[in-house]
Amino acid sequence: MAKSNSFDIVSKTDLNEVRNAVNQTVKEVRQRFDFKGSCSNVDIEEGTALVLHSDDDYKLRSLTEILEQKLVKRGVSLKALSPGKVEPAAGGSVRQTVSIQQGIPTEKAKEISKFIRDTKLKVQASIQGDTVRVSGKDRDVLQQVIALLREKDFQIDMQFTNYRSQ
Repeated sequence: MAKSNSFDIVSKTDLNEVRNAVNQTVKEVRQRFDFKGSCSNVDIEEGTALVLHSDDDYKLRSLTEILEQKLVKRGVSLKALSPGKVEPAAGGSVRQTVSIQQGIPTEKAKEISKFIRDTKLKVQASIQGDTVRVSGKDRDVLQQVIALLREKDFQIDMQFTNYRSQ
């Protein structure tokens, strides 16, 4: 019986690290001189989105930069964030919602699967919910697929997990 090897392509963001980065951001904003007297804040909504509040666009951009620095230091990829548009809020302030990616969207999963098929390597890619499973007989071919996927930018944060030999 031939052996079959496989791995999963997933996109998961560690929400604890995001929460820690948000707490560090809020702490720094409260201590910085350029934010004195402003109502700048970052809130976490239901674990899937961040809401940034600030007095004006300039302070909102500064708040975003601080948050991004903290996320990078905590090991969270910025590709996992998709910022929405800046909206006016109450009291002349502005607000921006930034969604946190959990799982690979269907369109991206189809794009990844098509890319793998176009490589003409002897592997099969199947979409399983919010993950893509790649299976084949040869481990070296699977490692080639991982290398090719790392080279191509799909605009999402990808991890390669569940590497199995059966």
